[in-house]
Amino acid sequence: MDVLVQMLRLIVSVLLALVVGKLVSKINLPSILGWLITGIVIGPYALGILDNSVLDASWFSVAESIFQCIFGLMIGTELIWKRMKRAGVQIVVTTITESLGTFFCVSAVFGIIFYFSSVPIYLAFIMGAIALATAPAPSLSVVDNLKTDGPVTRTLIPMAALDDLVAALVFFLTIAFVSAHISTSGLSVPVVIFLVFSPVLIGIVTGYIAGLILRRTKTNRSTIIWMLAMLLFSTAIGAAINMVLPAPVINFMLIGMSCSTVFSNMIDQEKLDKMMEVMNPVIGLAMVPVILDLAAPLDYHLIFGAGIYTAVYIVSRALGKYFGAYFGAAATHSDENVKKYLGFTLLPHSGVSLVFSGIAISVLSTPAPEYAAIIQGTIAAAAVINEIIAVFVAKKGFEWAGEIGKADEVGFYDAKGED
Repeated sequence: MDVLVQMLRLIVSVLLALVVGKLVSKINLPSILGWLITGIVIGPYALGILDNSVLDASWFSVAESIFQCIFGLMIGTELIWKRMKRAGVQIVVTTITESLGTFFCVSAVFGIIFYFSSVPIYLAFIMGAIALATAPAPSLSVVDNLKTDGPVTRTLIPMAALDDLVAALVFFLTIAFVSAHISTSGLSVPVVIFLVFSPVLIGIVTGYIAGLILRRTKTNRSTIIWMLAMLLFSTAIGAAINMVLPAPVINFMLIGMSCSTVFSNMIDQEKLDKMMEVMNPVIGLAMVPVILDLAAPLDYHLIFGAGIYTAVYIVSRALGKYFGAYFGAAATHSDENVKKYLGFTLLPHSGVSLVFSGIAISVLSTPAPEYAAIIQGTIAAAAVINEIIAVFVAKKGFEWAGEIGKADEVGFYDAKGED
């Protein structure tokens, strides 16, 4: 009975989010803003409709993993090699510069503050490592909702996946060094590599198997059934690995992205297009519980208690993302709009950052609880404030780039004669 009540709570929450999102879209704002606000309002810190009994339920964790894996389709099915081979180097370089630019900017600013505050400098590097993380769901929801297309959109989609990889690698390496420094049970290098790359490896293997199967399917229905079956199989493997880890850190969106990237490059374009005609509405619906899961744990009371650390974190992270992306785009001679506006679409932050901060807090809680509290208060407050601001900024970035509504007109690659 408890499970049925919890499921009913989730269904009601999704319906409320859809209604609020529709109302928000009427005033020319992305629906995701309505979903985020709804998640915060109905979460455990406000109305409690989507409370901890739902968010912590094992069935919800499984369902959320599946939703994230399905959401990965939105990225993976766009990563077609023949489209990306010209822009591949630009995307990789820009991802590295915006990620490392953010890490060094946030670490440097907090390093100076902590130096004069007699706080250990290693805490600044943890802040910088957490700041790398970009939550792709909000920006990609804006892409889907506002039907954006163009150089900025086509750069953002593959970057959403690569950014998570770079962020995870830098974060876990930083935590490994800090753990060794403060003499707690640290993460070994093999474990770090495993945590970062296992979602991609899982997706590559299952995606290759899926590609072999999908090449032989005769109908669109059988194609979709087999594709979903392989995504569920991929999710099950990730869930099994998560169960044996100290903390559930496997990124299911990366699994879905990797799996769909592989099979999308193995089947013909016509079959892929027909499959995605059916799956695009499913992906759109899967976004809603994913966003609610990001928003519900955010405590809006933290907005009123946010201090100078929170403000510094938000501003320094934004500067690192923007100028890091600008430098990478300029160095690789990317489109002018990519240089000017890509950074605005990279500000959403909450999902992965909360996972990273939770891991950092667990590492620091015993040897340095006072510094764990600094991270907890700063990141939690920043997540609430930044997530609302970031959606507005992402929308403006696409608007200034002139890409809103372009997907309804003609695809970017079509327009260039490359598709």
